[in-house]
Amino acid sequence: MGRSQESFNKKDVRNKKEKKRKEKEKKRLARKENEKKGSLDDMIAYVDEDGNITSTPPDPAKKKDIKLEDIEIGVPNRESDQEIDPIRKGVVSFFNDSKGYGFIRDLETNESVFVHANNLLEDIFEGNKVSFEIERGPKGLAALRVSLVK
Repeated sequence: MGRSQESFNKKDVRNKKEKKRKEKEKKRLARKENEKKGSLDDMIAYVDEDGNITSTPPDPAKKKDIKLEDIEIGVPNRESDQEIDPIRKGVVSFFNDSKGYGFIRDLETNESVFVHANNLLEDIFEGNKVSFEIERGPKGLAALRVSLVK
């Protein structure tokens, strides 16, 4: 008779795989037995007036009627909230004459506004008080028609 083609290592690997498969099957059956049958009422969640998720339904007495027109989706426009005077006053906080740009600190809002040399009506230097108009540029506020305040 010939010897078996199956070595000890192969038998060991096959037995481990079979054992693992049986354990997995036992776990699956145990999970299935312990699983409770959930009804639809157990799965429903409610949102209260503060936006928290609860399991109790809301009180109908606290219900508010909201008009569809009052709901705003998205970020409200900044310009619609407040009318801004387009002519502002500020102090030049930085200006690089060789590169042709700088920044003006707005006196009302303390915001930094970008200014380019093409938008200057006269030469400015750091520390000068200036009047300017603002415009929303691609990267933020930009100053236009900048002139010195006497």
